[in-house]
Amino acid sequence: MSAEALEEFEEAGGGDAAQAAQPNAHRPQSLLFSFFGGVVRGRDRSPIPTSVFLRLLGELGVAEAAARATLARMTRKGLLERSQVGRTAHYRLTPETDALVRKAADRVTASAPFEHPDGQWTLLSYSVPESRRDLRHRVRATLTWAGFGGLRDGLWIAPGTVDVGAVLADAGLAEVAGLAEWFAASPSPGVRVDQLIRRAWPVDRIRESHERFIRTWWSEPPGQDPLAQVTLLGADWLRLLRSDPGLPARFLSPDWPAAQSAAVYRRCYESLLPAAHRRLDLELGRTVLG
Repeated sequence: MSAEALEEFEEAGGGDAAQAAQPNAHRPQSLLFSFFGGVVRGRDRSPIPTSVFLRLLGELGVAEAAARATLARMTRKGLLERSQVGRTAHYRLTPETDALVRKAADRVTASAPFEHPDGQWTLLSYSVPESRRDLRHRVRATLTWAGFGGLRDGLWIAPGTVDVGAVLADAGLAEVAGLAEWFAASPSPGVRVDQLIRRAWPVDRIRESHERFIRTWWSEPPGQDPLAQVTLLGADWLRLLRSDPGLPARFLSPDWPAAQSAAVYRRCYESLLPAAHRRLDLELGRTVLG
């Protein structure tokens, strides 16, 4: 899959000026990735009419003009396929983007997404020429999703054992493999792993992200239909997964909230999904049983 597609997927959870003013807001593209990954994934790939996206995004506070612009932009970028049925435009993920969403689902649906074998780490060193800032940006986005944090410029660390070659290849960044070295490692006696973790990741902000997620979803937010709720849940969950690579809880505070976040997500998702599927089937004119 292309680096451009991966970059679009990574940046779907990223921020911009609007998000700086509204830190809990999601870009429309992030919401659409959540919709496809959380609701559509695993079902048939029939194109979905524009009206479904407009209503869903409108329910989540996205204006119609912004929703239409997002669909057009994602189509231009090769993330969506557009087809026409009469006067109505329909959209679905391109095969490449569909593969990307399915691969991300391995982490999204993991029973313990914040846990790794104890004592295992991956160290990565790479050097990309300063003139290739576009490439540097894509590499950073790829490494962040793969769980890496930066110790210093060009030196990254991730909990667990990461197949870096596969990560780079899947992102269309095979050329970077020739500019990098990586190896599995374990800390030597006396190394303060807790301090190392705090150098590589903003631990306090990660904790706040977990606590915000738990507060929001401890009780399912009222006033939204299940299709909108499960889409928002997925977008919040992707953002949290992107912020916490699975930091070892034993080096953090005794009440580190990662396990509670995972339990809250599973409970809410399993509760909302059947009703979300029924709502989508109704909107698509399919027969709904039960």
